[in-house]
Amino acid sequence: MGQRLAGLKHWVEQTFKALNIDLASDWQCIPVSGDASFRRYFRLKSHGMSWILMDAPPEKENSHPFVCIARAWEPLEIHAPVVHAVDLELGYMLLSDLGDDLYLDQLNNENADELYGRAFGALTRLQQCRAIADHPLPGYDRALLQREMDLFRDWLVADLLGLPIGPGVKHMFAEVSGFLIDSALEQPQVCVHRDYHSRNLLVDGDNTPGVIDFQDAVIGPITYDLVSLLRDCYIEWPDMRVYGWVDQFGDLLVNDGLIEEYDRNTFYRWFDLMGAQRHLKAAGIFARLLLRDGKPGYLADIPRTLNYIIRVAGRYDSLTTFSVWLQDVVVPAMYMNDQFDNDQLDRWFS
Repeated sequence: MGQRLAGLKHWVEQTFKALNIDLASDWQCIPVSGDASFRRYFRLKSHGMSWILMDAPPEKENSHPFVCIARAWEPLEIHAPVVHAVDLELGYMLLSDLGDDLYLDQLNNENADELYGRAFGALTRLQQCRAIADHPLPGYDRALLQREMDLFRDWLVADLLGLPIGPGVKHMFAEVSGFLIDSALEQPQVCVHRDYHSRNLLVDGDNTPGVIDFQDAVIGPITYDLVSLLRDCYIEWPDMRVYGWVDQFGDLLVNDGLIEEYDRNTFYRWFDLMGAQRHLKAAGIFARLLLRDGKPGYLADIPRTLNYIIRVAGRYDSLTTFSVWLQDVVVPAMYMNDQFDNDQLDRWFS
């Protein structure tokens, strides 16, 4: 890591020289909180101005999609980082600085309507971006949706909790997965950010929201980013308020020509089942981050995420057996696992 940081600093000096920008002799490179990937971020400060440096080791991270998408979004009034300079072979990038004020840290009962309203407007613009130069967006197809849900079974249920995956459990997972995938694929397909939530949106004055971490964008279900935002793995809102926001977004979709009409019952069903798929994926990823990558920070978000799945599964006949199994088998196993805090589990499951 020390060698890469030294390389990054050298690259910065050469890049600023090439851009004919004076770099102060006492310029600073300050670590910024990273994400769940192998990317690292630094804030570069010079002459009272700031930029963001991304260090993405090319053997671990492909930064090409990020660059292509960022440049495609510039004319769409999506407030994403501007790519000022990039070296894909080295894995270094110089970006505009959108600040540190994450939605997660700023959201409260009083400002949620405004902040989510702004996020809805940016999302409908994002959803209309289908053609990106040099990077055709992959489809969120059946195979990818299935691989994501398998993360829950493999990493959380089997590896973290140590529960057996016998023929009956495999059959149940296959039926649940098929049901959720069919719902996802019947939806209108749009550009999907894939992580459009409170840790990837920034409050930045009139430019709110700043949008980051979009390199995994695909063409996929119209409710995917909406459920990422409103049934966030990191913050929860009452269902009545959530569905009110869903209605607001549905009207916006009609106004922006993304759907012809808003059928509330159908859209709620899509939204609920898309959330179940996403939360199975997220809970599995949180377990994998602990077990494979040594990152325990997301473990505390698993109970909230699992609670979303149980609540939604209990509303649909095709998911009833799965809901019961989660409550009778998976939740007790979490209580028996000393990596989970029982008081926190009580908050979600008692």
